[in-house]
Formats: sequence, C-alpha cells, structure tokens
Amino acid sequence: GSVLAWGSNNHGELGDGTTTAKTTAVEIQGLTHVLSVAAGSGHSMALKSDGTVWSWGRNFFGQLGNGGNKDSLIPVQVKGLTDIIAIAANGQSSYALKNDGTVWSWGQNGSGQLGDDSRVDRDTPVQVKGVTGVSELVAGDGYAYGVKTDGTVWGWGSNSNKQILGFRGSYALKA
Repeated sequence: GSVLAWGSNNHGELGDGTTTAKTTAVEIQGLTHVLSVAAGSGHSMALKSDGTVWSWGRNFFGQLGNGGNKDSLIPVQVKGLTDIIAIAANGQSSYALKNDGTVWSWGQNGSGQLGDDSRVDRDTPVQVKGVTGVSELVAGDGYAYGVKTDGTVWGWGSNSNKQILGFRGSYALKA
C-alpha cells in the first residue's frame, strides 16, 4: 500500500518534499493503504483504501484539486471527494469515479475535457454532466472515457483526431 516514485521532479511530482530528480525509487511519506496511482504531465495522484484521493506536483491549472494553483511537493487531499473507486489523469487534468457511478474531474479544461459544459479550468472537482452508471474510467490527451455498466462507452473533451468518435486512436474492448 505504499507508493514509490523516481524520475523528473521539476514540480514536486515525486511527492518527496523536493524538486530534485531521482534515479532510484523513493517512498512517498504519508501515503499508506494506496490502491492505485495515476500520473499526468507533472502531477500524480493516489487512491487510498478509504476512498479518498491525494495528489501532488504541478498545479498550474488546479489539477491537484485542493482549491488553489500552487504546486505541492507532498501529497494533499483532493477536496470534497469520498467513496472513490478509480482515478485517472491526462496532461493537466484529473478524474475520479465514485462508487455511485458518477465521474468527477478537475484541472485544465481548454478542450472541454472536464465534461462540465465549459472550458473553464477547475481547482476543485466538478461532476461530469450527463454521464452516470460508469464502471471504468480512462483518460487520454485532452479527453476522457467512461465505460458504463451497460457496456456503452461515453467520451468527452478534445475530438481533434476523432478519438471521441472512435475513428482513430481509441479502442473499446467488448467482453
């Protein structure tokens, strides 16, 4: 349940309290009982077994979800999220799936990738509109997908390469 990190650390994305790059793994202090991790471009997230989400690193667009835009060198809790069962990240945006099947997002929104019918960056989570009953969550470069319990795939955000329509660059696996 602990998290190890290494590599570039320009914005504190390793969560070790520094901005020093590491060539060997370091344990992120204070993170225990972690079920999964996700990483964007300069920020990272962890889902803990208690259903909370923690994030650290670059925060220019509010992608840490803590109500501000200051980078964090250590994990901070994402505001207002509980009962989370999955997380995902893309570039400068973050996503969380609640156990009730709703999807929540925050961070950069220039391509509508937060799914809230706006292009306004958000520094705290907002619910993706019109998407419920989701069982799986995937994020790509400027877009995201939710797989619903009925097997349909719903996408939102950038469609510059028709990835939301599934013509190029995106695939769904049918069981």
